[in-house]
Amino acid sequence: MAEREAVEHDDWGGDAITGRTWEHVDFLAVDMSEIASDGVVFDDCTFRDVRFNASTHRDSAFVNCRFSSCSFFDAAFTGCKLVGSTFVRCTFDLLRVEGGDWSFVGLAGADLRRTSFTDARMREADLSSTRCDGAALTGLDLGGAVLTKASLVGADLRGSDLSSLDPGAVQLRDAVVTWEQAVTVATALGLDVRGRYI
Repeated sequence: MAEREAVEHDDWGGDAITGRTWEHVDFLAVDMSEIASDGVVFDDCTFRDVRFNASTHRDSAFVNCRFSSCSFFDAAFTGCKLVGSTFVRCTFDLLRVEGGDWSFVGLAGADLRRTSFTDARMREADLSSTRCDGAALTGLDLGGAVLTKASLVGADLRGSDLSSLDPGAVQLRDAVVTWEQAVTVATALGLDVRGRYI
């Protein structure tokens, strides 16, 4: 088992970080507010009580990482890879995600209201019991994702793969979908969808 390092109570606020790699590092109470990462890799790292507020991340990777009690207020991830990472007791107000791979991510129970996820891969992500009311979850690959007990009231789901969605196990009131998605949901409810009766 690889020996772990620890970075504690550092202030990285406003730093621009390019092309660096951290492996098996525990970041504890580090202020990463307003940092800008580009092509950075965090592999098997732990983030506890870390502030990512107003930070921007482009083409960076947080692979198999664990986030606990972290704040992502107004953070932006563009084309980033977070495969296998888990989030516990984190806050995500105004988080923006564009593209990238968030497959196998653990977000169970997360409050994702006022967030935006666009054109990202989220295959087999654990989104059970998440609160996504009013969120923008568009163009997502949700194949195999767990959405049991998720609240999607008023969420914009247009363009997302809803083939794994069990309409009886989520709250969908006022969610925005395309006609094609409506057929997918109706079929999942056991309806026999046919063409117009003449």
